[in-house]
Amino acid sequence: MSLLDQSLGSIATSVAGATAVFHQFKLDFCCGGQLSLREALAKRELNEHDVVTALTALQQQTTDHVNWKEKPVKELIEHVVTRFHERHRQQLPELTRLARRVEHVHGMDPNCPNGLTEHLEQMYQELESHMMKEEQILFPMLAGGIYPSGPISVMEEEHIQHGDALEILCKLTNDITLPAGACNTWTALYIGLEELRQDLMQHILLENEILFVQPKAKAHGEGGVCCGGCQ
Repeated sequence: MSLLDQSLGSIATSVAGATAVFHQFKLDFCCGGQLSLREALAKRELNEHDVVTALTALQQQTTDHVNWKEKPVKELIEHVVTRFHERHRQQLPELTRLARRVEHVHGMDPNCPNGLTEHLEQMYQELESHMMKEEQILFPMLAGGIYPSGPISVMEEEHIQHGDALEILCKLTNDITLPAGACNTWTALYIGLEELRQDLMQHILLENEILFVQPKAKAHGEGGVCCGGCQ
């Protein structure tokens, strides 16, 4: 079935990141989630091509395995920035918006993840500060063949803190488990949270175990420090 023939609710709860596209084009995927994408676009007199292209790009995001240990450091840095840093900057503001809406509407529900909005805002602030330090200071040094132990240790310690933040996120959401009868917004929020969890853990793994390890250490099989993440 083409995207145009699927309901907004179905797309929002099956395509990670779709809610951000819907928000951008002001498409109501919660209360109006029963409408097909085609119907919703016609109702708002929007161009089908723009929305379908954005959603298709999300669907086609590849997860093919690449052995980054065999790739040049500069290529890995570019991958980390484009695949994870830029993605986190898209994920967290949208997830915060969804969490705020869920808490506002369902705050009295015992399953509601009350406190999640504030936690995501704090996660974004800390992660943004971390990524800026990497992009402006550490990554240029690594690209130049310099592996400064001090800054690397600081980044590894902050990775552990990000892992702790994921654990708190999991406690707030019952390990990102949807309650029965959850609305489309709640469902989309938890799909996005799961994507964030997987992305952040993969992001940290690539840096700790490959990027931050000097070429000589890599040759001898020495690894970095891995965060506990969210089990």
